Amino acid sequence: MTENRSPYPVRVDASLDPSLSRWLWLVKWLLLIPHVFVLFFLWVAFVVVTVIAFFAILFTGRYPRSLFDFNVGVMRWSWRVHYYGYWALGTDRYPPFTLAEVPDYPAHLDVAHPERLSRGLIFVKWLLAIPHFLVLAVFVGGGLWLGTRAGDTDNSWDNGANAGWSLVGLLVLIAAIVLLFTGRYPKPLYDFVMGMDRWALRVGPYAALMTDRYPPFRLDQGGTDPDSVPADPLPPTPTGVPSGAPPAPAAPVR
Repeated sequence: MTENRSPYPVRVDASLDPSLSRWLWLVKWLLLIPHVFVLFFLWVAFVVVTVIAFFAILFTGRYPRSLFDFNVGVMRWSWRVHYYGYWALGTDRYPPFTLAEVPDYPAHLDVAHPERLSRGLIFVKWLLAIPHFLVLAVFVGGGLWLGTRAGDTDNSWDNGANAGWSLVGLLVLIAAIVLLFTGRYPKPLYDFVMGMDRWALRVGPYAALMTDRYPPFRLDQGGTDPDSVPADPLPPTPTGVPSGAPPAPAAPVR
């Protein structure tokens, strides 16, 4: 039987570099220092924007699109840095300094902008997300930052330089050692790490008030997100044509 589930509005995709350097991971922490510096200030701004969005949602039921796009950009930048660094080590391509989507970069994150958001949920999302925080404490450690330490600017969601002593950190370390001696990143290990990263990155937007859809308790492994929707709304169905209906047959050729 085919599982029928509605897609989740956070898309996390990545592709593993076919040939990774055996030794570059040893110095990535040093190479990422410029990103750590910039991301510190971006995450401070992220917290301020989230507070503003809180009141916007409270009074209007909407998350202003410009604020939403900024926060998505901060998370997207962080994901690229994490993917290059010690949340995955999935690429040797240096992350770009931009909030915008970079189509040819091997790590992607997008969040569908909601038309309306619940005014009441903004008060309790942090509480509802506690079960996920407990899971993420084991998976990624620093993934707890967004939901539990968003107001503490001295602790900035690891900023890509440190995955912490977590399951992801341990498995990435194993992958790095295998890479050092064999020149290959074990694909099953990569898929499992991506599943844990994806889980954390789905919880982030929920805790940051960017969606009302509760994150699934599901480990979707692999680089391609199997449960995603486009960042922009789907085009409307033509009038009189039911959703999912097959196209009308073409007129016979005489």
